[in-house]
Amino acid sequence: MAKPLTPPVDPIVTSVIQHRLLAIVEEMGEAMLRTSYSQILNSSRDFSTAICDMGGRLIAQAEHVPIHVGALPFAAKAVSESFADDIHPGDVFLLNDPYHGGNHLPDLTAFVPVFEGDQPRFWSINRAHQSDIGGATHGAYNAAATEIWQEGLRITPLRLYDRGEVRRDLLEMIATNVRHPRDFRGDLAAMIGSAHVGERRLLALADEFGWPVTNAAIERVLDGAERQTRAEIAQWKDGIYRGEAFLDDDGRGNSDIHIHATVTKRGSDLVIDLSDSHEEVRSFVNSSYPNMYSAVVVALSYLIDPQTPKNDGTFRPITVIAKPGTVVWANPGAPVTLATNHCAQEILEAIIKALAPACPDRAMAGWGRRFRIAIQGKDPRADVPGGKPFIWHFFQARPGGGASPAGDGWPGAGEWQAAGGIKFGSLEVSEVRFPLFFRSHEFRPDSGGAGQYRGGPGGVVEMVVETAEPPSPTPPAMVCVMAPAASSVAPMVCRIAIRSTRRVSLRAPSRPRRWASRSIPMMCWSSNRAAAEAGATRPSATPMPRRATSRTGL
Repeated sequence: MAKPLTPPVDPIVTSVIQHRLLAIVEEMGEAMLRTSYSQILNSSRDFSTAICDMGGRLIAQAEHVPIHVGALPFAAKAVSESFADDIHPGDVFLLNDPYHGGNHLPDLTAFVPVFEGDQPRFWSINRAHQSDIGGATHGAYNAAATEIWQEGLRITPLRLYDRGEVRRDLLEMIATNVRHPRDFRGDLAAMIGSAHVGERRLLALADEFGWPVTNAAIERVLDGAERQTRAEIAQWKDGIYRGEAFLDDDGRGNSDIHIHATVTKRGSDLVIDLSDSHEEVRSFVNSSYPNMYSAVVVALSYLIDPQTPKNDGTFRPITVIAKPGTVVWANPGAPVTLATNHCAQEILEAIIKALAPACPDRAMAGWGRRFRIAIQGKDPRADVPGGKPFIWHFFQARPGGGASPAGDGWPGAGEWQAAGGIKFGSLEVSEVRFPLFFRSHEFRPDSGGAGQYRGGPGGVVEMVVETAEPPSPTPPAMVCVMAPAASSVAPMVCRIAIRSTRRVSLRAPSRPRRWASRSIPMMCWSSNRAAAEAGATRPSATPMPRRATSRTGL
């Protein structure tokens, strides 16, 4: 289809509008940070803000959590198609379903339409990871899930506000299905407020320059990003390249779950074929198509000039080929909650590993793996009979970033797909807000691997959880899936013992993974019967710890 004719725009005006768009999405993020309720948002910053047009094209994004943003165009298009001509000023829409453009169920997305006259033109969007979204386990990561319905509440495109009026029955239904409805309502209000900030600022921009100039400048920003990206790709050597990465296991008997990338580079085009990846599994390491596509474009983003805007134009040189029913494109209904970490990170790794010979000055080594756990308990310090219920998400002991020809990897940067956008926040603030005591939190010496440039070091944290009753961590089997062993060390051993005590200590050292070789499959055991039934086995040589501990090496 031919592009619509647009009036000429001065390059300086185009640059001003480009930077104003970036300022808008960044201000949306600041509003979210300052008004959200939950620790995972106002401390760890697990949210993203963006602007898309009604056709789903990504116009601008803030540098928050990359894996979120690459999937947003699918979500924006799904909402546009679901409501078509029934979109009005004052409307607010929600979505979290991974098979309609979400990443995974905890990532709820709010959409506010921006109108040019009486026609909707853009979506102002906030995607934020909820502390809880219902389902069988608190915190949403259900390692025992064999289907998505066991992971939480699914929200396909839904209108929450109709012409400025909240649909209270729907809001009450959603809030009733999460464990902490007060915090959820506060976080949702922050998301919607953040999206309204984007709406107001975009309208002010159009009012200042006029809609014809604004629209024309946006088209030139997208085209400019495409030109910059193609100019970079064109410098790489033509050829067919292959890379492979592995998930150690899925907790249900499948080991060495492979993600295979065949990348064909010709001129300024890339064809990325993931068809030869492992078949779909009955575990939450599967990915939906939008999340897989997001991982692909994040991989490209690491290989181009960091000053190139990340928008629809940036990703035009990519063609993605994948096969339904594989771990990277699971059939609707498969569990996918872990997908934003794994297998997204493995998709990234396979693609960058494949392209390393084509662009050795751009490629980097692999990043550390994610240790993910959420703890539910009751805070005895609160003036509430029996203690105040809480859910706390573990973001400490972040792994390090991979080294590159430019220098050492970032220390404590986290996971590849988050690019340092997710933080662990202040330990002191965490101790005030939750019944936690951090005995130590430090970098792990010599954990970055050998080489001219070293990977960023991982971390070691030792902490105590002091609750009014035994805390409930997410299923121990999850720890086994989420914390693969480094490739050059002995198999990792996860030890978890839940006892009826008021003090539970957690010691979790993290170590970056070096992707030059495959990881050694980990060994896990647990005193929790549910975890054992999920497939965890106990190494006979490992004695039971004397106190309630959880220890894992990343």
